[in-house]
Amino acid sequence: MSAAALVAAGCSGGDKEAAPAAKMDGDKVVISVLSPADADTKLDTNAITTMLSDKYKIKFQFQTTNMDGGPAKEKRQIAISSGDYPDLFMLIPWVDAFTKTEVQKLGQQGVAVPLEDLIKEHAPNIQKALDSNSVLKAMSTAPDGHIYALPQWSDCYHCSYPNKLWMNSDWLKKLNLQVPKTTEDLRTVLKAFKTQDPNGNGKADEIPMTTDPRDSTLLGYLMGGFAYAPYGAQNGVPSLLALNGNQVVTPVDKPEWREGLKYINSLYKDGLIDPASFTQNTEALQTLGNNPSAVQVGSVPVLWPGIFVQLGSKDGRDKQYDAVPPLTGPQGKSYTGYNNPTSVGYTFMLTNKSSIQARVAALKMLDYIYTDEGQIIVNAGPEGVGWEKPKAGDVALDASTQATWKPRLSADVPKNSSWNSLGQYNFTLALRNAQAVPKDIYAETGLERRLFEATKQYEPHVDKAQVFPEAEVWADPATVSELSTLKTNLDSYVSQGQLAFITGTKNIDTEWDAWVQGLDGIGMKRYLELNQQAYDKKK
Repeated sequence: MSAAALVAAGCSGGDKEAAPAAKMDGDKVVISVLSPADADTKLDTNAITTMLSDKYKIKFQFQTTNMDGGPAKEKRQIAISSGDYPDLFMLIPWVDAFTKTEVQKLGQQGVAVPLEDLIKEHAPNIQKALDSNSVLKAMSTAPDGHIYALPQWSDCYHCSYPNKLWMNSDWLKKLNLQVPKTTEDLRTVLKAFKTQDPNGNGKADEIPMTTDPRDSTLLGYLMGGFAYAPYGAQNGVPSLLALNGNQVVTPVDKPEWREGLKYINSLYKDGLIDPASFTQNTEALQTLGNNPSAVQVGSVPVLWPGIFVQLGSKDGRDKQYDAVPPLTGPQGKSYTGYNNPTSVGYTFMLTNKSSIQARVAALKMLDYIYTDEGQIIVNAGPEGVGWEKPKAGDVALDASTQATWKPRLSADVPKNSSWNSLGQYNFTLALRNAQAVPKDIYAETGLERRLFEATKQYEPHVDKAQVFPEAEVWADPATVSELSTLKTNLDSYVSQGQLAFITGTKNIDTEWDAWVQGLDGIGMKRYLELNQQAYDKKK
């Protein structure tokens, strides 16, 4: 009944006559917004909120979730299914972005307002980005020609190769070990971390490998020695799709995938992978990484080290961690995941609850965020607060480019002074490369160079021929609901099954065949068929 009501209410979602009357607060239009925010960010009083509110005559009414993807996504889903959703969703890709099928469903139901005419009339910078970036345009435009939501676009070299492992180099030196090159080398190193007291406190408190479910690249990194593991959109859920020539396939039912899971299970059985890797949140991981009494963490498979340790820590422990290149498995394979564009989720969606005035003001605001000035200020904070003009001798990330802006030390930046990841909508390669970055990769403000240099070790291990172009492929509108249900069910079945094999609650030697057969019961063949049709149409 609620779905039918949404369809009935939303048939004219983009129709001006169907839009509700504007709510005003003096000369400002009221816009209700659902967004995630961390503990230090109070969006109602945030410096950027205040600036944009004054600049575009918007009275923001924020309803926030936390940065934990599961609860955040659940909150927005409940808001939609109950009909009590905001004028505007502004989300963060790696927290709670909409999927392509969700966008299509909400567009069909009329919940999501078409944006293309509003963009043409009020947002020249967004229109320019769409016209000059064919992938962004393909990502943004549904098969019916409407733009129901926009993704963030960030030309992030290090994000494009996300399946990294960060290892404690000080421990390697202390134990006279080399950086592991093979899957068995890694086992040797992790065993030494566990048993040889590399932190020197006389206690068996070292944790060879740990992570958290939201940020984890554990399966993707370790599987790379056995099979190509497609990178998923967010929250540690790998994609199910790859290409074999022009055939859409899944790697998760193949013998190589089984061997990879057996290897990961063997590490787990030996106590080399922290059981909390599959349950703890990011805050718990940080607490572990920053334990003041001892350095406990040997390695962490995540995108970048700031996820598990405080950069610029007083004892310098954050400088101990370096990236380990992709491992070579027993059959000589060595893959890494590829994630470009770096977000395939959708984060800006105006709904049919919004007034015309709210839609125009929100698009004008986003259009400013699409400029270089908007990107720097909204992401980093006001000039002199979050960033400053480069000085003589400052070097850009790309040494052949003139540095135009210089991020300040995080310790010197007041809390709640930027929107950070909430506003990364057009972070171009030219803008990223023009930031002044110290040559010392271990300096806190040298992070971009540290990640840039680390990523060079991963780039040669990508087999782009196997990468399914998820961002550019849209399902037939008639199959959206079916595809969405299939994906939800398969993601759950695969994630739970793989976790069971890794932790040993399922025996991979005796239960693998039945699990693979279960994939077809959940609808894998149909899922591949629908994605093949969509891929063929895209081609």
